[in-house]
Amino acid sequence: MAEAGQRMVECEEAFRNALPEPDLTPRHGIGEVSAVSGLSTHTLRWYERIGLLEPVDRTHTGQRRYSDADLARLAFLTKLRLTDMSVADMVRYVELIRAGDGTRAERRELLVAHRAQVRERLADLHATLALLDRKIDHYAEHDRSPSGDATTRKHSAQDRKSA
Repeated sequence: MAEAGQRMVECEEAFRNALPEPDLTPRHGIGEVSAVSGLSTHTLRWYERIGLLEPVDRTHTGQRRYSDADLARLAFLTKLRLTDMSVADMVRYVELIRAGDGTRAERRELLVAHRAQVRERLADLHATLALLDRKIDHYAEHDRSPSGDATTRKHSAQDRKSA
């Protein structure tokens, strides 16, 4: 049992803190990788099938074994998905990596374009957060006002108009 816990810790460490040159030894089971990455086993198999991951090594019984390098790629891919990069763009990026160093400029362009989209989304989220803050302040002000006064009536009319 302690050995399984240690393997899980090593798996999580490899996923969270990818090294510049990760270990290529296949040693992490699909269940461990699923648990630390938050990706289902189905998604992990699908990522392999569509080429986001290199074919994963297998034990003599056919069980998948992931290396720290696989975990490093999964960590990066999950960050890209978190920023709403499309799976098609992720596949394109991985294909460019496979094509070699001659594609560095194209990979950079793809990431720069995606970064611009992420920045735009962040600006939208900041604007939405500001709106939520104003609405929360509106309700806090309402809660401080005596019931039935002019401020309360004004807030009630505003609520009906603006949700």
